[in-house]
Amino acid sequence: MRSRGSQKVIYVAIAANVAIAIIKYVAALTTNSSAMMAEAIHSTVDTGNEFLLLLGMKSSRRPADPLHPFGHGKALYFYSLLVAVYIFAFGGGVAAYRGVLHIVSPEVAQHVGWNYGVLAISAAFEFFSWRVSYRELKLMKDANESVFDEIVTSKDPTIFIVFLEDSAALIGDAVAFLGVFLGSSLKNPYFDPAASILIGLLLAGVALLLGRETGALLIGERTTRGRIRKIRRIIAGDSAVNRIEELLTMQLGPKQALVTARVDFRLPMGLQQLESSIERIKKQIRKEEPMVDIIFIEPGTSAGSMTRNSDAG
Repeated sequence: MRSRGSQKVIYVAIAANVAIAIIKYVAALTTNSSAMMAEAIHSTVDTGNEFLLLLGMKSSRRPADPLHPFGHGKALYFYSLLVAVYIFAFGGGVAAYRGVLHIVSPEVAQHVGWNYGVLAISAAFEFFSWRVSYRELKLMKDANESVFDEIVTSKDPTIFIVFLEDSAALIGDAVAFLGVFLGSSLKNPYFDPAASILIGLLLAGVALLLGRETGALLIGERTTRGRIRKIRRIIAGDSAVNRIEELLTMQLGPKQALVTARVDFRLPMGLQQLESSIERIKKQIRKEEPMVDIIFIEPGTSAGSMTRNSDAG
């Protein structure tokens, strides 16, 4: 269900950004506004980002093979990291560069009414896309989490990337409006390119946040705190378990997690009893947390010594 929700968010964002980019380019070329051109580039970059996310989602669904025994789930994290680089290099870099060029050779924007109309239409499209991504983000988060908590802890980057892009787009529209309005009202040609530079810095900030979060997932971040608590409860609550010596997790993809645990089992216990207890715990974990499909449970030192002595006897 969350996969369908992610795709819906991306398709809505693509439709909105394509429409927005077209009207912004028309307005930018008509009015010679640097801020409007920066926003047109911004919308173009966002459209490319959504296609990268779709490609990442498709790649991550490929089944495991001999070369990738744990599957291809991290492919989505790789493409999400490309999105962050794309936003930083093309979105932020080009917007800031155009702003600097127009500061060096300033020109007052013409026919600013076009800009106001386009920015209003753009904000309406962006807000619609933002609402869709925000609703999906709220469905993903725990009751005691904020939206920002979900962004920094989520294991599926597709929705929070679109949400951050749409949030940056709405802020960018406001900055572009101020740049055009102040430049036109005060007959000052520097406000418009200054707004373009600010939009570039905004995109760079979003890119750095996305790069940090997706990079952490790519190199092997733990699964969610709520899932870890549930796994710990399941293991510790088994009648054969004395205590958990170590519990490690890693997110292998948006819908796949790996768990390794070293468990101190209650003694005395034979080898067959130990194997039966481990299988029972694994089955219960998979029942309550279907995302956790790779589980390794190792007996602790006392249980290992006891079973070796039992085999020797």
